[in-house]
Amino acid sequence: QVQLVESVGGLVQAGGSLRLSCEASGRTFSTFRMGWFRPVPGKEREFVAAISWRGAVTHYADSMKGRFTISRDNAENTVYLQMNSLKPEDTAVYYCAAGSGSVYATASDGYHYWGQGTQVTVSS
Repeated sequence: QVQLVESVGGLVQAGGSLRLSCEASGRTFSTFRMGWFRPVPGKEREFVAAISWRGAVTHYADSMKGRFTISRDNAENTVYLQMNSLKPEDTAVYYCAAGSGSVYATASDGYHYWGQGTQVTVSS
């Protein structure tokens, strides 16, 4: 089992920045790819970004490229999501997740463990 706990999100103005973190405990964190998702209407959860188990490979949804950066610190069992140039449409609950397989596989059902979610609100 892996337990994932996200940091508290927050309220930020459009154009601002926010960094989320997700700390893992339980089974070996460094063996999992890690991802971030958010729910959108019509989908259970939308893929945001993913990072390979060593951090060498990252992958982003098109709408997040150039604005969001995913990183990880395996020594601290933590994955981060740096969000810049935030837009009101980025408002959502953000979930971190751990799974096996390729970072390019963006389906949420490829992830086995989930955090509780953290609210990010971007005001216009």
